[in-house]
Amino acid sequence: MSAPSFSLVGLGPIINRWKYYVAGAVALAALVSIVVALLLPNVYRSTAVFIPTNPQTADPDRLLEDNAEVRGKLELGSRAEDLDRVITIGESQPVAELIIKKFDLYKHYKAGSPGDDATDNYVLSEFSSNFSIVHNERDAIELTFLDEDKNLAAAVANTMVHVIDSINQQLTLENRRTVLDLYRKRYDYLSTSFERSRRELLGARRRYGIYGFEMQGRYMAKQIVETEAALRKAEGGGGDVAGLRRALRGLTRADGGNTINLESYVQGIDSVTMFSQRVKDLQERLIAARSAFETAELTIKGHISSIYLVQKAYPATRKSKPFRTLIVLGSMLLTFTLSVVFVSLLELYRHNRARALQAA
Repeated sequence: MSAPSFSLVGLGPIINRWKYYVAGAVALAALVSIVVALLLPNVYRSTAVFIPTNPQTADPDRLLEDNAEVRGKLELGSRAEDLDRVITIGESQPVAELIIKKFDLYKHYKAGSPGDDATDNYVLSEFSSNFSIVHNERDAIELTFLDEDKNLAAAVANTMVHVIDSINQQLTLENRRTVLDLYRKRYDYLSTSFERSRRELLGARRRYGIYGFEMQGRYMAKQIVETEAALRKAEGGGGDVAGLRRALRGLTRADGGNTINLESYVQGIDSVTMFSQRVKDLQERLIAARSAFETAELTIKGHISSIYLVQKAYPATRKSKPFRTLIVLGSMLLTFTLSVVFVSLLELYRHNRARALQAA
């Protein structure tokens, strides 16, 4: 025997015969869903929006470049690796555990004391289900946290942003310290070299009696010319020839007794010139090295942020969920559908059984 066929049109009489039962089931579902929906707590959503930067642009060696457009400037454009790095940091377990500990979420989620594997896993799972960090279509990061306490949700979201920023900075902190140490060593080396060269220059000036090139040269030339003229005049008669000869010898010979004399001046001018140029060069490099070291030290101590915060998280002014009306309507529709299916199967069973008894 062929089985009877049913259509949607045929459901009308079936529903009509069972309408009181179906209506009762739907009403009961509505009542239960209303009670459940009213008992569900309000959940609030807080979202922070930020744009990550390339942390390498905060390195002292880059900040000290001669290009003024590069110096001290963080790149706003988000690269794919920057976005992935920030999301990976945000989803890491150490960050989650830090937030859980900071806000005592064991107590907030009423999970008990930490230390037990089941309790730890429950709190971590609950935290993960309420937390999300995604890359939106505008190349920014949206960090969202859900909680029954709207103030706690905003506080957790903002703290997460600061933690991510801090960890992101730590990625290049060691490199920054290495660069700073190189600047310190360079400054110390130049400072030592400058002091040594300055002492060598002072020793050369004392040794050769050279304290000024132009004025001293003019002074000696003038004195030598005047002394020679006086000597020639004295040799003609009427002058102290011996005294003038000693004076001329003192001006021209190193063993003449004068501190400033032509022979020492000629012998030492090259050495003093070389030491003077060396000291001047070291002085300029020392000043530049000192400036570079101070700037690099300030850069590290300044803790330049590795993100641009577009929008901080604020306490929500309205709930995010639950949608109580949708819960009630959905439960009523589901109950109605299941009731219709149940009575249809029941009618089909009765029809088949009646035909089987007639055939017997």
